[in-house]
Amino acid sequence: MIPIQNIYYMLSYAFQTLQAENYKDLAAENFHNTAELCAAILDKGIGIQLKHGLRRDYVSKSESLSTLQGKLNISESIKTQTMLKKQMICTYDEFSTNIQFNQIIKSTVLLLLKANITNSRKKSLRKLLLFFSDVNEIDLHFVNWNQQYNRSNQNYQMLIGMCYLVYKGLLNGTTKLMDFFDGQRMCRLYEKFLLEYYRKEHPELTANASQIAWQLDDTENQMLPRMQTDIMLSKNNNILIIDAKYYSHMTQQQYGIHTLHSNNLYQIFTYVKNKEFELRNYEHTVSGMLLYAQTDEDIIPNNTYHMSGNQISVLALDLNQDFSKISRTLDDIAKNFL
Repeated sequence: MIPIQNIYYMLSYAFQTLQAENYKDLAAENFHNTAELCAAILDKGIGIQLKHGLRRDYVSKSESLSTLQGKLNISESIKTQTMLKKQMICTYDEFSTNIQFNQIIKSTVLLLLKANITNSRKKSLRKLLLFFSDVNEIDLHFVNWNQQYNRSNQNYQMLIGMCYLVYKGLLNGTTKLMDFFDGQRMCRLYEKFLLEYYRKEHPELTANASQIAWQLDDTENQMLPRMQTDIMLSKNNNILIIDAKYYSHMTQQQYGIHTLHSNNLYQIFTYVKNKEFELRNYEHTVSGMLLYAQTDEDIIPNNTYHMSGNQISVLALDLNQDFSKISRTLDDIAKNFL
C-alpha cells in the first residue's frame, strides 16, 4: 500500500504546478484517503484560478429576442412560431465562462461532494461552486479528455488532469467509489513521476520518453510496432533505458518457480540492442532497466544481467517508505548507471 502522502509527491512531479509555493502547505497535510487528497488539490487549485479569473471564451447562444442580435434564424423562428409574440430566434456569440474547461471542473466538484471527504472540505468546495453559477454541468462520460493547451490556458492543465483522475475513480457515475488510483492509472502515474523526477532533479541528464528506431537491413518496416520507451536517460552517448512496471505481481510463477515476466525482459532487451546498433559508430554505452514498483511479495527482484555486451538490471522501487529514501534510490540509479 502506497502512503497517500507519497501519491501526493508523485502527483507533484507529474504536475509540476503542484510544486509552486501556493501548494506547499498540502505536503504537510494528512489525508485519510485519495478522494480527500484530490479534493484538497482541486480546492486549492480552483481557488488560485479564481484569483486570476475563470477563463472566458465566445460561446454560441440561440434564444428568442424582440430585437435583432447576431444572426437571424428564420427557419427556427417559423418552426417555433415566435413571430406571434413579435420575437425572432437569434444566434449570437457571448463572451462567457460557460466553456468546457469550467464545465468539467464544476461537474467534477459535484462528484466529489458525494465522495468520502471531510465536511469541512465539502463546505469549502460548495463556496467555490458559487463562482460557477453561470457554468453548466455536463456528463463527464462524454468529455474529450485530450484537451489542447497553450500559453493562454496552460494553467488549467493540472486542474483538468486532476478532474480526469477523480472521474476515472468513480464507478459508473454513482456515489460508490473504487480505488481512485487503480492499477492502470497508477502505472501511468508511476511512469510520469519517474520521468519528471529525473527531468527536475537531474538537469545534467537528458530525460525523455523517446522512440527507438528499428535497425533494419532493408527498408521494409510495415506492421512493426513502435518501440516507445518510458524513460530514456542520457549523458553524451551513455544511455540508460528504463521500463517502468507497476504490477500486482513483480514476477511470474509456474510450478512454484518464480521468474521475471518474459515479455518485459524481451522488450527491454530489444530496446537496448536496437539502440546499441544505432550508436555502433560512436563511443557509447547502452544499458537497460526494468524498474518495478515493489509489492508486498516475498520475492523481490534485484538482479543485473550481462547480455551480449550490455547490462540489463531488474530492480524494485519501494514506494511504501519515506519519500526521501525513494529519492535517494532514484538518485543512485542515475549516479551508478550514468
